[in-house]
Amino acid sequence: MLEGNSIGVLLCHGFLGTPQSMSDLGQAVAAQGYTVSCPRLPGHGTHFKDLERFSSNDWFARIEKAYMELKESCSIIFVIGQSMGGTLTLDLASRYGDIAGILLLNPAIDIPSFETYREESAKGYVDEDKPDIKKADAVEITYSEAPVKAYHELLRYMDLVKPKLADIHCPVIAFQSLEDHIVPPSNTDYILSKVQSETKRKFELQDSYHIASMDNDLEFIIQKVHQIIEKEAVLSKSI
Repeated sequence: MLEGNSIGVLLCHGFLGTPQSMSDLGQAVAAQGYTVSCPRLPGHGTHFKDLERFSSNDWFARIEKAYMELKESCSIIFVIGQSMGGTLTLDLASRYGDIAGILLLNPAIDIPSFETYREESAKGYVDEDKPDIKKADAVEITYSEAPVKAYHELLRYMDLVKPKLADIHCPVIAFQSLEDHIVPPSNTDYILSKVQSETKRKFELQDSYHIASMDNDLEFIIQKVHQIIEKEAVLSKSI
């Protein structure tokens, strides 16, 4: 955790990733004075076979714990989630109505290209392509293989979270890459159509692929995140 003021920001990385994928964004947010937490999800950032030992319940429990830890020192908390980290963020917001706002980077709720894994044996493994990043010199720490069992968990978790979108009332701000080779951009539009938030907005990313936190639009994201947190934090304090 990076200690700052009484406004906390929880960052959630995505499937097969690590906090490294959110590091530049997290450091920039911390530099603006906020308290920042970016936990590593269980089974991630070690060895790909470790993913077989954990479920989506474990992933959520880690995010929930980090949220509770932030609440000990912060009176206002925002959550930023990328890809499956966006799924986790949505789940958290559906359960905790005191979250001041959530910011989603190419959030995942339905990935048609992964559907084929539902019928595959949980004992198998998937060869992973290189991370979907447009920026030429960006290097994400991730796995070159992943258990099919982990894909089963991801698919099950998205199915579980989808009906919870109607329970979300906090401000929802989404960043959507116009070209994403992993999660169809329609995911963002679907999520925004289902949440019950009075404040919801989408920013399109013109020069990024899926891992937007490491891509060419990062400075734009940082600028907007700061503006949104400042605005919503003032509104939260006035309530």
